[in-house]
Amino acid sequence: MFKNLIVYRIGPDWTPDLLAALDALDKGRFVECGASQPMSLGWVEPRGVAHAPLIEMIAGQWLLKLMVEQKMVPGSVVRRRTEEIAAHIELTTGRKPGKKQTKELKEQALLELLPQAFTRQAAVRIWIDPEARLLMVDATSAKRAEDVVTELVKAMPGFAVQPLQTTMSPAVAMSHWLSTGEPPQGFTVDRECELKSADEMKSVVRYARHNLDIDEVRAHITLGKQPTRLALTWAGRVSFVLTDLLQIKRLAFDDVVFESTKGSKSTPEEAFDADAAISTGELCQLIPDLINALDGELQPGAMPAQLTGAAVAAAPAAAATAAPAAAASPDTTTAPWD
Repeated sequence: MFKNLIVYRIGPDWTPDLLAALDALDKGRFVECGASQPMSLGWVEPRGVAHAPLIEMIAGQWLLKLMVEQKMVPGSVVRRRTEEIAAHIELTTGRKPGKKQTKELKEQALLELLPQAFTRQAAVRIWIDPEARLLMVDATSAKRAEDVVTELVKAMPGFAVQPLQTTMSPAVAMSHWLSTGEPPQGFTVDRECELKSADEMKSVVRYARHNLDIDEVRAHITLGKQPTRLALTWAGRVSFVLTDLLQIKRLAFDDVVFESTKGSKSTPEEAFDADAAISTGELCQLIPDLINALDGELQPGAMPAQLTGAAVAAAPAAAATAAPAAAASPDTTTAPWD
């Protein structure tokens, strides 16, 4: 059901009210792009069944789906049309359009081309855990997740979130696990990672289907490269790739997780409910364990622990308690509800 997760902490001012949320989302139902509209966002039924609720509550979890439709106009086509308009202006007036006018002509060209453009639709799955006060967005990019957050904030009064942050930065934690060969309790390190240097060279080393408990990996960390991606498995049940931005990518559930549903003659509605209940049930355990593995959730206004790769290799035990060594990233800003 879920392939990727970007996790947010929901602020204290939002009261989970299913009926009120359903009414609020109904006002923002998805409508296809108009002739000159470049993008349209709106809510659709999570089950994919017309006239079904816009929020499905299964085992206490809220499931939503946002549809995003975009008009696809290649940049080369816009440039060509802009040049045609500019050439016509120069021919008829004897004056070549300036920089400001060229920008306006580009916008004009895009508006002309939009009615002829193909559209592309993408559905984004969303999961709200009202009890844990967490929002999970199934998106591969922060930009798409931000689109979802914007629509939720617009739709539901009092709804505010900030990206989940942990006391230890994922990069430091992953460096520690690879340097010591000791993953956190309940997790195992799999056979894939990416290491990147922080200098101007931005050197990248990638390992795929490769044993990571080797001196070569530890040497890269000692020389200053930090993991940006690391494949992990939790409890032998769920595999994923953790990124340095605390994104969970390429979620894959072991066959044993859905063993109880195999061979059952369930209806599509029953299958949807079972898959949702099982997958969210597993992830409701995985996410807290991952937060604990990263030394707990960061308090608002604090900065995550940062260490160089060499320091992690030399003194791995210090990684969890080290004072920040670098300025906070944009993700460390104070929560919007503080």
